[in-house]
Amino acid sequence: MAAAAPGALIGASNFFELAVATAIALFGPESGAALATVVGVLVEVPVMLSVCAACNRTRHWFSYQTAR
Repeated sequence: MAAAAPGALIGASNFFELAVATAIALFGPESGAALATVVGVLVEVPVMLSVCAACNRTRHWFSYQTAR
């Protein structure tokens, strides 16, 4: 249960490496698309970690119910 929020965020952010490789292959390494894809990945990691930290800090706001 404690890994639900980080697991959901990690699952939603899959395939960025593939997106970087595809953008470079299709548009070239000096294109704006490749730059935007690389910058997106570099920004995504600290944002995801910040959201995970916020989820963990607010965990007490939500009640826990065990599955039956």
